[in-house]
Amino acid sequence: MTTEIGPYAVRRSTWIAASPERVWEEFATFERMVEWYGTGHTLVKYEPGVGGIVETDAATDRGGDDSLRFTGRVLVFDPPRELTFEQEWLGHGWIAPALITLRCTPVDGGTLVELFHHGFERVADDPGDLLRGFEEGWTTRQLEALHGRIE
Repeated sequence: MTTEIGPYAVRRSTWIAASPERVWEEFATFERMVEWYGTGHTLVKYEPGVGGIVETDAATDRGGDDSLRFTGRVLVFDPPRELTFEQEWLGHGWIAPALITLRCTPVDGGTLVELFHHGFERVADDPGDLLRGFEEGWTTRQLEALHGRIE
């Protein structure tokens, strides 16, 4: 199953000189995910598998403000291709959660890893405003940390 990425999406990517199966090992457990996806924010909870819970705290680097906590269920867990989970911003009254999708695609003897924060059209009446805000917040630090764990 491949999650459709709509027009309102933040996209970050990197190429890693390893197979998708090797890259996916870093998605397999909380202990591995926290080492790279927890870079720049705190990965509080990660239960790999459809229906599992993912919770992040983006306020850690900003002095502990509770307004930057996100939670949701894993919707797609398709090794070694795709991980998609909900990203509900707690306390902000979103209509529906946004989504995070991580994809691993074999390319040129390695793996293209793409991170999408998307689905803002599901969240609020002004998805463009949300996209602009989240576009500024995402860097490549998580993907750089993933890259460093493998190579």
